[in-house]
Amino acid sequence: MATKGQFTGMRGVYLVAAELSKLRLIASPTSRSAIGADILATDEECKNTYSIQVKTNATTFNFWLLNKDSKKLKSPTFIYVFVNLRDKKNLTEFFIVPNCIVSEKMHIEKNGESTWYSFSYEDAKQYENNWDIFKK
Repeated sequence: MATKGQFTGMRGVYLVAAELSKLRLIASPTSRSAIGADILATDEECKNTYSIQVKTNATTFNFWLLNKDSKKLKSPTFIYVFVNLRDKKNLTEFFIVPNCIVSEKMHIEKNGESTWYSFSYEDAKQYENNWDIFKK
């Protein structure tokens, strides 16, 4: 049985795929168990392709958790889309960020035996609705 967090993640992926379709991109969600890209997208001529990692929050809105390998991923066509589902305000926020920025600004916090990797809302704000990144 899927957890609430898994459903939140799926919801984010399909909302991003719908937004990409508005831009006339062909967006294909990947297997949910795949590491890396959640969506593979291409333009109509298949000349420009993108790998997209979606991170979705539905309760905490000031950061998104990342995988420790996020620091290593560097490709001009690998894009993060951070999503906040603010249901109480009937608002969905999208922050479209190049992975080189995520890699550079990733926060690492050690707490006892655990290490947490995240990207902050403050760092994401300037990329809100940055859908033009897919037109380059």
